[in-house]
Amino acid sequence: MLNTLLGTKDKMEAAFVGTTRVPLTWVKMTPCVVTQVKSQDQDGYWAIQLGFGERKSKNISKQLQGHLKGAIKDKKAPLFLREIRLSEAPDMKVGDIVKITDVFKKGDVIKVTGTSKGKGFAGVVKRWGFAGGPRTHGQSDRERAPGSIGQGTTPGRVYKGKKMAGRMGGQKVSVSNLTVVDINSQNNMMAVSGAVPGRSGGLLIIKKLASGSLEELEEEAPEVVVQEVEEEASAGEEDKQNAKEN
Repeated sequence: MLNTLLGTKDKMEAAFVGTTRVPLTWVKMTPCVVTQVKSQDQDGYWAIQLGFGERKSKNISKQLQGHLKGAIKDKKAPLFLREIRLSEAPDMKVGDIVKITDVFKKGDVIKVTGTSKGKGFAGVVKRWGFAGGPRTHGQSDRERAPGSIGQGTTPGRVYKGKKMAGRMGGQKVSVSNLTVVDINSQNNMMAVSGAVPGRSGGLLIIKKLASGSLEELEEEAPEVVVQEVEEEASAGEEDKQNAKEN
């Protein structure tokens, strides 16, 4: 059963679920088209390839035009292609359209995968959260320095994976346990609780993890006990008044 669709990040805002204010990310999910079907017999596993977005078919290679022959309509070809593995034989064929409501509904728990924003070359303070060196004894140029990166004779080298300055961002990131808050089937938009990786317009892979309800997003309002405090205060005043009369 298909449990994954493609989309692009649109914008962020906030909305109330009951009395709880929830941050939202709107994801644009134009209908996905099936561009390829793989079978257990020929390929060793079940999968379908989904196409998302639009571009002119004349701007792609002849080989890709042949691959997307059943999915090109009105001289428009999909912009993104991603393969989705399945646990059983799919009941879809090349050219079929998959909409949001075919996979998701309000309250579903999902995982969103995208490419994080590229931050360029960053130092260890920004990239890894290092504290930097002390300012004492005139070390004015060591505040954001990484410090020592290894031992001396043993091992005589720097271990692989050492946290150092380098290119930051632009990596594949997944965020799990988000909730589908709203679905606008007319505009092909879906609202997801929380933030998702990547820039606006970046490709997202949305996978359904489980069914749920919006009630899980609602937070219990804190109990404010005012009456008991007033009663205690009034009881203390009565004790003082009785003491004065005696």
